[in-house]
Amino acid sequence: MLALHGERRTAEVGETLYKIGDETYPFIAIEEGEVELRDGLGREVVRHGAHGFLGEVNLLSGQTVFLTAVVTKPLRYIRVEREELRRLLYEDGAFSDLVLSAFVERREALQTLDGIGLEIVGLREWPDTRRLLDFVGRQRLVYTLTEVPGEDAQTAATGDGAATNGHAPGTPIVKLPGGDVLENPSNGTLLRALGIGLELAPREEVDLLIIGGGPAGLGAAVYGASEGLDTLLIEGTVLGGQAGTSRRIENYLGFPAGISGSELTSRAVNQARKFGARLATPYRARNLQVGEDRHIVTLEEGNEVHARAVLISSGAEYRRLPVDGLGQYEGVTAFYAAGPHEGQLCAGQRVAVVGGGNSAGQAAVWLARGGGLVTLLHRRADLRETMSHYLIGELDRYGVAVRDRSEICHLEGHDGRLEEVKLTDGATLPVSYVFFFLGASPCTDWLGDTLARCPNGFIRTGAEAGVPGLFETSVPGIYAAGDIRAGSLKRCATAVGEGAAVVRYVHDHLASTAIPTA
Repeated sequence: MLALHGERRTAEVGETLYKIGDETYPFIAIEEGEVELRDGLGREVVRHGAHGFLGEVNLLSGQTVFLTAVVTKPLRYIRVEREELRRLLYEDGAFSDLVLSAFVERREALQTLDGIGLEIVGLREWPDTRRLLDFVGRQRLVYTLTEVPGEDAQTAATGDGAATNGHAPGTPIVKLPGGDVLENPSNGTLLRALGIGLELAPREEVDLLIIGGGPAGLGAAVYGASEGLDTLLIEGTVLGGQAGTSRRIENYLGFPAGISGSELTSRAVNQARKFGARLATPYRARNLQVGEDRHIVTLEEGNEVHARAVLISSGAEYRRLPVDGLGQYEGVTAFYAAGPHEGQLCAGQRVAVVGGGNSAGQAAVWLARGGGLVTLLHRRADLRETMSHYLIGELDRYGVAVRDRSEICHLEGHDGRLEEVKLTDGATLPVSYVFFFLGASPCTDWLGDTLARCPNGFIRTGAEAGVPGLFETSVPGIYAAGDIRAGSLKRCATAVGEGAAVVRYVHDHLASTAIPTA
């Protein structure tokens, strides 16, 4: 089957099929022989033999190549170009499931290895280092942090001990796969350098603009693109939203053993790209101008997107604890998500998880399973008011201590390293790491008075907005779905369903506003 979509080739031992730093490479299905994937030091990472195939997530996303592929046994293989692979994934469901699952698993495996991908050089305590670590972690990029203590840190950050002209003290550098160096890059600059996502034109015209890349936005992108709409999704931070940081979603339909937020997000992103949706990040909406045939959304970067329909699914931002000095611990020993890196840090350490919702419960269980000594702090009298029954049972099963009516009023430590937290009831707990799951505020300030919103900022839709469409806002052709919508259930599966359902309303709107042909 693959031979119909590609080209049969051979290669001799020692030949390089692609190397670290390449901007693209083909899909390679091995008929006979063996290929070894190596890191930047020439060390073996994995070998693939007959009936195997090469590639991971970057083959679809366009990211810079992280490993070098070298032939170790005489090779017969089928080479399928990237765009042809996309078409094949679209047409063949069984093949698509096999390849996409393998790509996601391989990316997750790469994230656990040192010395692969990009290298961030700088002290974790530096604000820009924390920004980059948070960003690349949430982007699920493969990276390594190199820290040099004391006075040597700045020398290391300038690269190979050499001074860099104009390099500000206390700022990191990023060494890209292939050797290029970026001095304290912005999030957008880093993504562009890695070849991720697309760079928008000054003016874009689309059928459907989706603002926000969480479950609702990705659901809409998959269904919009698969049904023939010219679909553009923009995201200001990272694709997947808060759901992408969840360690385990236990009650998502079709996954009886649960699924991690990162895996679910990766699958959704690959699926959207397979259908031709364009995903652009980090781009943030700044202004909405309502029109008759098209609405205009201006981005912070200055781009304008003219869209026949707009879906706002930008979710919400994490709420921060109102405690003085919290900023010095954020990204070092205080976090808003519990990812693989944080899980490794917390093994054998005393950990506090703050919050009473399902996200807090999931994080507490996962950290406890990883060897952390976890205490869950929440402010209500009964955890059953806000957390699912099955999660409360899991807390008990994995030895998570639960303290009711507990709120933090002070953090104690130095140099970004937390030592203890003080509670409003006077108690003091020795804690090395703290995780906050305090809910979020809707990202709607940029809308001004354009759309009807409830007092706490969530967008009104349907009857609340005085319109018949369930997800339609007070302006025709503009929709809201997911956590940003007033009255939403704040559940991952529900958000996906809302995003998918919006597409039907979009089709109805486009049909009603289409210009008749002569």
